[in-house]
Amino acid sequence: MSALGCALQCQPPRAAVATLDSALHLGAIGEDDLDEIFAAVPEKYRVLRPLVDGRAEAGSETLARLLVRGLGVPVEIQKVIEGVGRVDLVVDGWLVIECDSRAHHGGWIAQERDRQRDLALAERGYVCIRPTAQMIFTRPDQLLRSVRGLLHGRRPQ
Repeated sequence: MSALGCALQCQPPRAAVATLDSALHLGAIGEDDLDEIFAAVPEKYRVLRPLVDGRAEAGSETLARLLVRGLGVPVEIQKVIEGVGRVDLVVDGWLVIECDSRAHHGGWIAQERDRQRDLALAERGYVCIRPTAQMIFTRPDQLLRSVRGLLHGRRPQ
């Protein structure tokens, strides 16, 4: 656990939260361990504790969640949508962000499955965007601009 405390203090805040999210998600630590980690670090890092959420299944999901959360809109994590299944993030109740990686979304069969899910989401009134993990890590501003554009263009029903 001391390594995670060091990681918390040595990484940029979003990366530190992603590290802790992953440790929780993988079962390497529990909530009690997380409390111990935050108790052992300087107080200035404790502000990150409420941001840690082990439901995130990948660092890219954590980073996307934290980026979008900064826009001041509600973000749901790992939401189950009837007829579709679980999605990574739902922003403002209607915008789905699926954080795709090559490991889980490569190949034509996976592409077909993803497109089918996108169509099922559209049938239910959702809009889905699929930034890749690489895009989220290397071009986070592009994700933010895309989400802002969609939120701004959304018409009340």
